Amino acid sequence: MRKYIQFLCIGFLFISCKTGSGKLIKNNSIDQIQLSRVEAMPNLPEPFKIMDFKGMAKKFDALVYDETQTGAYWPLIWSDNSRKNFDQETFGIYTAMGDLRQGPEHHDGIFHESLATVGSVFGATLVGIDKSNQNGKNYVSMLKNYFNSETHWDIVMNNTSPEVAMLGGGYGRDWWYDVYPNVLFYGLANFYPEEKDYTEIMRSVAEKFYEADAVLAGNYSYSFFDYARLEPKDNWICKQEDAAAGHAYVLYSAYQKFNEPKYLAAAKSSLETLLAQEDNRFYEILMPFGAYVAVRLNAEEGTTYDYTKILEWTFNGTSVCREGWGVLVDNWNGYDVSGIVGSTVDHGGFGFLMNTYDTMWPLVPMVRYDQRYANTIGKWMLNASNALKLFYPYEMPDEHQSIPELKHHTKGVIAYEGLIKRSHFEAYDHINAPIAIGDGPHWVEGNPDVSQFSVYGSGHVGIAGAIISKTNVDNILQLDLLATDFYRDAAFPSYLYYNPNSEIRAVTISVGEKSLKIYDAIQRTFLKEKVKGSFTFNISKENSALLVMVPQNASVSEKNGKLYADGVVIDYRYSEN
Repeated sequence: MRKYIQFLCIGFLFISCKTGSGKLIKNNSIDQIQLSRVEAMPNLPEPFKIMDFKGMAKKFDALVYDETQTGAYWPLIWSDNSRKNFDQETFGIYTAMGDLRQGPEHHDGIFHESLATVGSVFGATLVGIDKSNQNGKNYVSMLKNYFNSETHWDIVMNNTSPEVAMLGGGYGRDWWYDVYPNVLFYGLANFYPEEKDYTEIMRSVAEKFYEADAVLAGNYSYSFFDYARLEPKDNWICKQEDAAAGHAYVLYSAYQKFNEPKYLAAAKSSLETLLAQEDNRFYEILMPFGAYVAVRLNAEEGTTYDYTKILEWTFNGTSVCREGWGVLVDNWNGYDVSGIVGSTVDHGGFGFLMNTYDTMWPLVPMVRYDQRYANTIGKWMLNASNALKLFYPYEMPDEHQSIPELKHHTKGVIAYEGLIKRSHFEAYDHINAPIAIGDGPHWVEGNPDVSQFSVYGSGHVGIAGAIISKTNVDNILQLDLLATDFYRDAAFPSYLYYNPNSEIRAVTISVGEKSLKIYDAIQRTFLKEKVKGSFTFNISKENSALLVMVPQNASVSEKNGKLYADGVVIDYRYSEN
């Protein structure tokens, strides 16, 4: 009976229950917070299939980073010896297949985007590929050229120089393009702490964001920020108050890395500016990072930010400048597209591959710090993970693709950029929704049809590959809560499982050969002790389990509302509802 603590403790709020470590265990399930947008998503999306995202990420890396690939539009990688910012050779990857602006023959090979290069190195790293030593090349080092020192912006940018900036994703046009590459860089740098010059670059970025937040002084209502002159600017692009979320993410990460109190203060300042907004200012991708920073500050620094509205802004599609930006909830002709991220109104709905992958990055680990959102994030992830297959030309039926006759050019690893309800190209008006499609032909006159295949978005598949695994129950996923939880304290392996079914389900997982006691942060109790090999547990209908794999001999204790095992937090909300 001592193995099953819930049987000993049921019915009590607090009770001293003897585990193998003889410590307090609480047994009452934590209350869940619902988001109406996610509640409206189907429990069982159809048609149902979860791709092998990890396998796709590894295949993408093997093909895209192979300079010897042959065939029309291949290879997708080239060398750039312009030596911008750092005296070294770097590389470019096509933003989209066949993009006329890019490649070694165009603009001296200088035009390439960090969204594609940093994003794909990050994605590959997440699934276990060492990009600092791959076939004799250090791709991690080569990314330093995006640190724009020659312009004195001294941050990581989407291009290596302003010479090609106005060709797309450039300087002074669009604030998220200047902030998000630094979020990506910090994510990547988490895995390569010894990489030469990375620490100095990270420090410079943190300083620039710190100084920018001081200048902005609670007002982020601008289109972009000149980080060289430390001046906010306006142009025809939307004011992007959610840039504050990107600042907050980088600054809090910098605080964790450098232990510099001013970065913590600036992270709070940036976040509080975002929380002070009355309207939804979600623009592209940064908003959900604000929720992640808020939950970590609450859990680790003792703040009490109410960040539910950041999640609502992320999901609800109520953005007031970039109208309708959020998470789609719909079924198009029998295809559930709920969960993908993009415009909820453009041509009836227009979701994007990269945005969907990248939103997983902050929202999944968030649950580790605040398990009240376990059901919400679990259900959203099930829907998003299922819908992502519709972007891939070898998964989507030909009759729902704009250019199925060209899909062989993708070699099975490049997806369409978007998924739309009504085509934004007249040539595809006859196709019924959902339509796998892309923006590429709109970017520059003459761009080929194959530019609808998104290399940049496909390179981010490693985010899903690191987070998502399948279980013995088809529609119950194992979500790794540590996979994208960076610059954190020590933690034991932690996983979220959501049961979308209308009845209880038994899930069997492999836990390895070291003896464990398994803690469920939803029920707030140890489910079983002395576990090795495989472990089977039940999840009630439309509910979650958040399992932490604790070493059997770890001493369990409670302090200041948190539950610890050998000094490692296993439940940040142990004494809260």
